[in-house]
This record gives sequence, structure tokens and C-alpha cells, in this order.
Amino acid sequence: MPPNTPSHRRSPAVILAVVAFGVFIAADDLTVVSTMLRQIIFDLEIPLPDELNRAAWIVNAYLIAYVVVMPFVGRLSDLVGRRAVYVGALVLFMIGSIWLPLADSLNAFIAGRVLTALGGGAMVPVAMAVVGDVYAPERRARSLGTLGAVDTAGWVWGPLYGAFLIRYLSWQWQFYLNVPLSLLALALAWWALADLPKPLYRARIDWAGTAVLTICLIALNVALLGSGDVQAAGSFAALNDPQPINTTFFYALAAVTFGLFIWIEWRLGRLNVLTPSPPHPLTPPLIDLSLFRRPNFSPAVLINFLVGFILIIAMVNVPLLVNVLEFEPQQAAVVSGFLLSGMTLAMAVMAYVGGRGTERWGYRPVTAVGLLLCAVGFGLMGWTWSVATAYEQMAWQLVIVGMGFGLVIAPVGTAVINAAPATERGVAASLVIVLRLMGMSVGLAGLTAWGLHRFHLLRRTIELPNLPLSDPVYQQALTDGLMRVTVAVLAETFLVSALVAFGALVVAWWLKGGHGRDGAKSL
Repeated sequence: MPPNTPSHRRSPAVILAVVAFGVFIAADDLTVVSTMLRQIIFDLEIPLPDELNRAAWIVNAYLIAYVVVMPFVGRLSDLVGRRAVYVGALVLFMIGSIWLPLADSLNAFIAGRVLTALGGGAMVPVAMAVVGDVYAPERRARSLGTLGAVDTAGWVWGPLYGAFLIRYLSWQWQFYLNVPLSLLALALAWWALADLPKPLYRARIDWAGTAVLTICLIALNVALLGSGDVQAAGSFAALNDPQPINTTFFYALAAVTFGLFIWIEWRLGRLNVLTPSPPHPLTPPLIDLSLFRRPNFSPAVLINFLVGFILIIAMVNVPLLVNVLEFEPQQAAVVSGFLLSGMTLAMAVMAYVGGRGTERWGYRPVTAVGLLLCAVGFGLMGWTWSVATAYEQMAWQLVIVGMGFGLVIAPVGTAVINAAPATERGVAASLVIVLRLMGMSVGLAGLTAWGLHRFHLLRRTIELPNLPLSDPVYQQALTDGLMRVTVAVLAETFLVSALVAFGALVVAWWLKGGHGRDGAKSL
């Protein structure tokens, strides 16, 4: 189903600016709640700690919906056109933003967060596919790097913006302001995306594959959230949950539905090969499995998964470590924000640099340099961070890690987009984001479980004085010992992240082309 390719009345730069504006709004909404969560819980009158596990779903439900919607809307944009899907995503996001300030219960608030997540999650892969449509292959890296920089900037802005609103207004204003911003983005998108390539004919939607993959992603995310056994900034299931998630059941459900999804997609792929060409109606698979045989596609999505695996370790374990060192919660929040802002700002800047570099040198060199910086940064963090480490040292080492992450964004995303045919750019773009987010979920669950195991082992090595438990000297020795052990365990997770980065570096060897006119050859 090759699309029409009309000449664009709007310049590619204008189209990029328009879709990037929507992506920024969605990225801001993804992280803004982190600094508002305490006030939201108070205003919704959620009793703590009894219902802490339910309150965590303010974040959990958003993350799950954000991931689940991407493959479907990516494919939908391939079948019905980018503008309709992108504008529809903005409308859904706006409806959720109107709903949230009016919510008077936790369940109603979670429903509103799901609506905004479905809209926000839909915007990102469609925006990437739009860039693939309007830019020539040799110019896509720079443009996707710009889009990645805007997305990352939204991550950075979200918590800072949320803190400002809580300080001077209220959390409701985040969603009040989303409405005019969404209306502006909607009007701009309707105007700018009017002459994007359109499918020559409509194909049927793979509803069976969509339903099975949705169940699979929901089950896997719920299982991983339960396996993580951590309550990080309200993000995951609480340790004291009186009714813990039956992770075995959800893992089994995810495995069964994944196998069924692969069978459905393989069968549809075979039928489409044997079916006469249009105008006979076809049902193309949601994800064409032949994509994974195309040059660069499989190594690129695997690298993206591994990058997500280590990115979440920095995002979660750095604040945890700071909270161990700082007894004053407000000071800990300020320090954590300062450290992570340095990392994410470096990501935003280097995402653009990575795009420029990819156009000049290709996928492999830029990706390799980025992963090497990640490995070096995490290695330094793992070897040198302790209870005595100065925050200034932590900051510059996190900047190294952020530079590495940023460099990887453009070449990996461009490799996936360029590898996919024009009729499948939407679903290919969705896999870039989905695999990164799934890597984050797997990384957090795996390293958290391993970290808890190491903590229980190392705490036995704490040497305590032979004094009564209530003695102040004994209590101080116990506090100091637990602090050292906790910091040591968190530092070990950074070393594991360095090893994972080196593994991704090996995978990067299979990336080829991507620079100059070679970008066109990857199609």
C-alpha cells in the first residue's frame, strides 16, 4: 500500500515544529505528577499508608496505558493517515485534561489519567512517523534527534513545572492549562498536516492481533510492577500491599498471549502474501514480522530495549541514593532534581548532536560512542559513589551518562524508521518507544529484585557494638551501617548497568549505513 506523495505546502521544518509541540505537552504530562503526587493524594482524601498501594496506580495506570496504545495507533496511522490519528490523540488528551480537575475520587482520577495517557502515548510514534514521511532518509536523523531533544526537554520540564504550580497555584492548573495548549496544538496540526501522504486505499484493522497484544502488554506490565516490589516516587506496588499481585499468573498470561500474537501475525503475513493485490480487501498484520528481517531493524530495537533497561536505573536509583544520604525530604528532592536535570539536559542537547553526527558518520559510530559514554559513566558511578561522595562529583558523572543516552536516541530511531517501508513507519516508530519503555520496566523489576537480595545479604555484615538495642551508640552504628549497605547496593546496580551498556555496544556492531546518501539505501 504505497502512499501518495504530494508536494508539501508546509515546509518540513514547520511540520516538525508542530508535531514537536504536541510531543512536548505529552512528555510534560508524563513526569509532572511526580512532584504533585503528595498534594493529589491529600486532596482526594486517600488514607495513608493503608491505601498507598491504590494511590500508586495514579502513575501505574498512566504508564501501562501509555505503552499499550502505541502499537495500535502507530499501525492505525499507517492505515488511515497521520493527521486523523494525531488530531484524534490530541482530542483524547484534552478530554482527559478536562476530566482530571473535576475528579472527586481516586478511581475517577485514575480514569482521567488513562485518557491522557492514551492520547499522549499516541502522539509520540505518530510524530516520528510524520518526520519519516516529510524528510528524506539522509535528513531524518537530524529531525528525529530534534524530536528526541524536545521529548526529553518535556521530561525535564515536567517535575519543575509541577513544583512551581504546587508552590504558587494548585495541581489542577496543570490540567486547566493543558486545554488551551491542546486546542492550539490541534489547530496547528490540522493546518500543517493537511497534505501528508495518504494511503491509496483503506485496509482492515487487525483487531485480533490488537486485542491479544494489548492483553499481553497489560499483563506483562502488571507482572513487572508487582515483581519490582518497590515504591519509588509512588510509581510501583507498595511493599506493604495487603493483597500482592499474583505475578506468576500475569507472567503466564503474558507468555501465552505473546505466543498467540506471534501466530496471528505470522498467519496474516502468509495470507497477505497469497492474496491478490488491491482493490481486494486485506487485513495486514498489526506488526509485520518481516520487519525484523530488514537491515538494522532488529539490532536497533534491541539496543533501544537495553537503553531503556539502564535509563530507568539512573532515573530511580539516583533519587533513592540521595534520599538515603539526606535526612531532610525537601533537601533530598532538591538535590535529586538538580542531579537528574543535569543528566536529562545533557540528553536533550546530545540528542540533536547525535542526529547531526548520524547524518555525517552513520548509525554505528554515533551509537557506539553514546553507549561507551553510558558504560563509562555508570562504571564511574558504580566504582566511586559512596556515603562520602560529593554531589558535584555525582553531577558530572551523570552528565556523562546523559550525553551517552542522548547520542543514542537519533541513530537508533532513524535506523528503525529508515528500515521500515513507508506503509509501516507508524508501527515501526511505535516499536521504538514501546521497546524502550518495556526495557525500563524489565530493568527496574530485575535490578530491584536483585538489589533487595543483595541488601539482605550485606546487612548481615554490619558490625554492631555489644550494647542494648535502645542505646544511642548502638542505634547510630545501625543507622550508619544500613546507610553504607544501601549505598553499596545501589552502586552495584550502576555497575550492572555499565555491563548492559557494553552488551548493547556489541549489538551496535550490526548497524550499518545511515550517513549521507547511504540513508536512502537502508530503505
